[in-house]
Order: sequence, then C-alpha cells, then structure tokens
Amino acid sequence: MLHAHLIVNPAAGRGAARRAADIVSRAFRSQGWAVEMARTERPGHGQELAAEAARAGARHVIAVGGDGTVHEVANGLLRADAETALGVVPIGSGNDFAKMVGTYGHDPVRAVARLVTARWRRFDAGRVLGEWFVNSVGFGFGPAVVRMRNSMPKLRGFLSYLVPVVKTFFRFEPPLFDVAAPGFRERGYMMMVEVCNGTTAGGSYRFAPDADPSDGKMDVCLIRRVSLPRFLLAIPRVMRGTHVTMPEVALIKTAKLVVRSPEQPLVMHVDGELRESGGHECTVELERGRLNVLVGG
Repeated sequence: MLHAHLIVNPAAGRGAARRAADIVSRAFRSQGWAVEMARTERPGHGQELAAEAARAGARHVIAVGGDGTVHEVANGLLRADAETALGVVPIGSGNDFAKMVGTYGHDPVRAVARLVTARWRRFDAGRVLGEWFVNSVGFGFGPAVVRMRNSMPKLRGFLSYLVPVVKTFFRFEPPLFDVAAPGFRERGYMMMVEVCNGTTAGGSYRFAPDADPSDGKMDVCLIRRVSLPRFLLAIPRVMRGTHVTMPEVALIKTAKLVVRSPEQPLVMHVDGELRESGGHECTVELERGRLNVLVGG
C-alpha cells in the first residue's frame, strides 16, 4: 500500500490549511493510500518533521501549506539526504512552487488526485549560507517587499503582493551590488537581483519566464536602478514575463553566483522567507537533480 506522510502548517492560508487537513487525509485514503499526518507548531518545525519522516523511510512527504511550508519541508528532506519525494497541496498566498509541480490552482481534493498519479522527477536545489531553496533567492527590492508584506497581515490575495510592492518603492534606496558569475560581472546600484529555480516569485511576478528547475542552471534576473515611471511600466511586464527586453534588465543562466554588498549588510529572501545575514558577501550555488518531486499532470 502506498503511504502519504502529510506535514500540515495550520497557519497557512490564514488557517485554510488547518481546515483542509482532514479533507486532504480523506482524499488520499479514498485513493487507497495510507496516511500519517503531522502538524507544525513553530517556525522550522516543518523541516524537523520532514527530516524525521525521511529518515524513518517515508517515500512520499506532502507539504500542505504555502511556499514557506514547502521551503521547510524541502530543507528537511534535503538535509536527510533521502530518496523521499516531495509533494505539494498548495494552500498559501503565492504558491510559486506549486506552479512547477502541477497542483497550482486546484482545490485540495483535486490536488490529491493529481498527486496520486504523479510521476517522480528530479529537481535542482539551490543553496545559500547553508540553507536550501527550491524556488528563488532575492536581494534588494524583493526582501524589502517581504518585510513590508509581513507588516501588513490583513491584506489578502493579489493585493497582498501588489500593495507592498508599490509602498516599498517610495522608500526604497537601491543598494550597491557587485554580482559575479562565470563570464559575467556587473557592479552598480540595482533595484534587485532575483535568483530563480522556478519561473515566478512573489506570487505573480515571472522574473524568469524560461526557467527550468531541472536544467542545472539558475536564471538570474538583475534589474538596474529605474525611475518611477519606468518602474510602474515594469510591473505589468514582469507579471507577463516580457520585461526581459527592457534595457534595465539583465538575465543570465549560471550554476554559481557571488553577490557582494559593499555598503551595507546583505538582506535576502529565501523562498520568500526573510533572512539577514549580517555579512557583505554570499555565494549562491545550485546542485542538479538534488530533490525528488511529485509532478502531477
């Protein structure tokens, strides 16, 4: 009998994951799967639970929540260094990772139906400052938006991403970055550097429209300092993925990137989670085919 080990973040989706937990469990059982469920109780708990499940021999660990839940569960599986496959029932705000695995836009029952027939696929995984990421890492404007969004918990849906973007712009000072990869180097004041394994970040922004999570390369989107009119023009273009032709944008593919911030300590988001390193330099690297993932279709 196949077995699903569910890791549920009860707070995800403003409590929607807590309400959906039993629905997800019943949906798996109706498909003939055995189910074990664990609920997270604190930040980082999902990583602990996933690592424990993998080391105990779990074959399918299912993250029930948003991108933060996926991030923790993926880190647990990667640290356990097991062959366990990650599945996702998306119940969050952005659900960027779910867009890559065929469960985005589906209610929990339909997401389970896609998972039980899913194929296994090996995804790349990135690493920065000892932490894994599966979707993206961002410097500059991205983490500033995350900080703003965290201060506005009452916003929901699309507005929870658009409003913080606009509000952040009016108080944001582009940092000086020195960005280097094999065959590429640029130094200057930049709006942002978004390092992508997936195509989207922040829910609706297609920073890397051609990204492939299995190609062994990160897609790096660098946006130089822009004026307010150009910024307002860029927002819908980033959403459509047509920003790549703008002169303020550079897009490269690489398996290794060094980011330096000479004037201030680095602040970043890792899969949408805010991180303040305290240092002025970090290396972002990708390991090809590092994570087993359930991809529905």
